[in-house]
Amino acid sequence: MTRHVILGNGNMLVCTDKNALIRDFYYPYVGQENHVSGNVHRIGVWVDGAFSWLTQEDWEINIKYKKDSLVSDVKAINHKLGVELSMVEAVHFEKNVYLRNLKVKNNFDSKREIRVFFSQHFHISEDTIGASIFYDPKTNSIVNYKGKRYFLMGGQSEGKDFDDYTTGIAGGVANKEGSYVDCEDGVLSKNPVEHGSTDSAIGFSLKVEAGKEKGLNYWIAIGERYDDVCEIRNFILKKGFAKLMEDTTNHWIKWGKKRNINFNKLDEGIVNLFKRSLLIIRAQTDNHGATMAANDTHTLRFKRDTYSYMWPRDGALISRSLDHTGHSNLTKNFFKFCSEVIGEEGYLMHKYNPDGSLGSSWHSWLKGDKIQLPIQEDETALVLDALWKHYEKYGDKDGMIKKMYKGFIKSMGDFLATFRDPKTGLPKESYDLWEEKLGIHTFTCSAVYAGLVAAGKFAEVFGTKKDAKKYLEIAEKMKEATLEYLYDKDRKIFVKGVYYDKDGKLKMDGTIDASTFYGLFEFRLLDFDDERLLRTVDATLEQLWFDDECSGLARYENDRYHRIPEQRENSWIISTMWLAEYYITRARTVKDLALAKDLFDWVVERSLPSGVLSEQLNPKNCHPVSVAPLTWSHAGFIVAVIKYLRKLKELRKA
Repeated sequence: MTRHVILGNGNMLVCTDKNALIRDFYYPYVGQENHVSGNVHRIGVWVDGAFSWLTQEDWEINIKYKKDSLVSDVKAINHKLGVELSMVEAVHFEKNVYLRNLKVKNNFDSKREIRVFFSQHFHISEDTIGASIFYDPKTNSIVNYKGKRYFLMGGQSEGKDFDDYTTGIAGGVANKEGSYVDCEDGVLSKNPVEHGSTDSAIGFSLKVEAGKEKGLNYWIAIGERYDDVCEIRNFILKKGFAKLMEDTTNHWIKWGKKRNINFNKLDEGIVNLFKRSLLIIRAQTDNHGATMAANDTHTLRFKRDTYSYMWPRDGALISRSLDHTGHSNLTKNFFKFCSEVIGEEGYLMHKYNPDGSLGSSWHSWLKGDKIQLPIQEDETALVLDALWKHYEKYGDKDGMIKKMYKGFIKSMGDFLATFRDPKTGLPKESYDLWEEKLGIHTFTCSAVYAGLVAAGKFAEVFGTKKDAKKYLEIAEKMKEATLEYLYDKDRKIFVKGVYYDKDGKLKMDGTIDASTFYGLFEFRLLDFDDERLLRTVDATLEQLWFDDECSGLARYENDRYHRIPEQRENSWIISTMWLAEYYITRARTVKDLALAKDLFDWVVERSLPSGVLSEQLNPKNCHPVSVAPLTWSHAGFIVAVIKYLRKLKELRKA
C-alpha cells in the first residue's frame, strides 16, 4: 500500500514498492493510464545454481533518494548468496524513459558468474487484452505494444546488450503464470513473440571477481509509435547512460533551488524533508496542470477506485506550497486547468482525471426527491482564494488572470454569492471537506467567505466596483452567519456544521473536527486570540490529540476511515500540520515557535527513509496507513515550514 519512491517528469510517473520493484507506470498523464496497475516488475539474481527474487526474505533492502533529487538510491544485500546490489533509478527529466543503473558486487572470495534478471509485466492501457510483444533484433530490445502505446525494454553491460530474453503469456491465461518463472533456473527460453496477455524477461550474465562489482544499465522507453521508442534508445546510446543520469540529477537539484530559502538553522532533517516534499509534489504534478492526490494504485479505494485524481481542494491547497517556493509556472497550469473544466454555473465538481475529464464520484444528485449538487463547495472557493494569493505574489505579467476574469473568476464569485440558504445566509448544503457528510460545515463556510473576498478583490482590479461591493458585502454576511449558526452556545465552541433534517429543521452536527478550527483562523473569520477560537482548539486537542507512542492529531472524532477496530482514530499528517500553523500564528516570541518545530520533528520521525509521507498513521506502530506518498501531506509540511520561517523573521525584527 506504500510507494517508497516515485520518479517522474510530468508526462510519465514510475512508482516502486518496499522491494524497489515497479508497481505503477503512468503515461501519457501523471495518474492516468497505469500500464502496470499494481502488478510487479521483478528483479532476481541467479548464482551458483541458486536463485532469489528481491521479494524474498533473504534480502535486506534500504531505499532512499539521492540528496535533493528525483533519483533513487537503493542498496540490497543477500548474505546467503553473497551478492550486493546498488541501484539508482530515474525518469529522464525530458525524455519519456525510465533509467536504472545496477551495480552487482560479489561478496564471496572467488570469481563467480552472477546472472541478473528483470521481468516486465505490463497491462497496457490498464487491460490485458490484445497486446503484442516481440524480441526486436534490429535494436536488441523487447518491444511490447498495443494501439498507441509502445514500450521498449533494453540494457547493456560493458557496452554489450543483454544476454538472454523471452516473451510469454501471463496472468493465468492458458494456465501460464508468467515468464518470470522461466528466470528461476538461470536460463530463458528465447521465445521471440507472443500476443494477448503478455509479459517478458531479460537477463544479464556478469563475471565478477571476488570482492569486486560490475555494472549494467537498464531502460524502459515509452512512446506512441515504434519509431518513438527507437529514437529514445538511440538517444541513450548517443548521449551515454551515465550522462543522462548525471543530467537528470543536476536538473532536479537546480529545480529545487529555484527560490533560495533561508532555513535559519532549522534541523537538517526538517530541511531535507522540505526539499524532498517539493520534489514529490513535482513528480505528482502533470504537465497539463493536474496535481494528483496520490498514485498508489495498490490501495484500491472505495470499490476498486484509486486516489489518482485531481481534487480541486487538494490542488488549491498544494498550489500554496508551489507558489511559496517559486514554482509559479506549475500553479499557473493548475489554475488554467481549473478554468477549462469548470461548469457553466461556476462550480467545480468533486474530482477530475488529468486529461480534464470528470473523475468518479460517490456524491449523489439527490437529497430525498430534491436535486442536490454533488459538490464540495469548498473546492470552488479554495481555488478562488488560492488564485488571489497567487496574484498577490506574482501579479499578472502575461495577462492570463485578466483573461480568466469573466469566464472563470466572476463565474465562481457569482456562484458562491447565489448558492446560499435563504433562511440563514449560509452556503447551501454540500459535501464536507472529507467528502463524506452532506450539510453546511464550518470549514466550507470559512472557505466560501475567503473565496468571496477574493472575488471582490479581483473585481476591484479587473471588474466593476458594483461587483466588488456585492461580493465583499455578501462575504461579511457569510462571516456573520457562520459565527452565529456554527457556534454551540452551550459548549461555547464551534462545531463541524449544521444540516437540515427530513422535516426541514436545522440541526447541529456537534462533531469535533480539526478542519473547524483551521478554517476559522486560516481564513480570518476569527482573530487568533479570540476566546471562542481558543476554546475550540482546546476542545479539539482534548478529543483528537493523543499522547501515546504515535501521538499526532486525528482529523475528527470517531473517524472510521482505515481505522483498525479496537484502536483509536488514526493520526493524520495534514491535521497535525494545521495545528503547527495555528501555533505559528499565535506565537508572540521566538520561544513560542518551539511548539510548531516539535511537530515538524514529529513528521520527520514518521516519514519513510526515502522521505515519503503517508496520509495517515497507525496509532499502534506508526506505520503508514492508506496511500503514500500523499501529495497533500507533503504540501502541508511545506506550507507550515514556510509560515514558521516568516514568523521567525518577524519576531526577530520585533
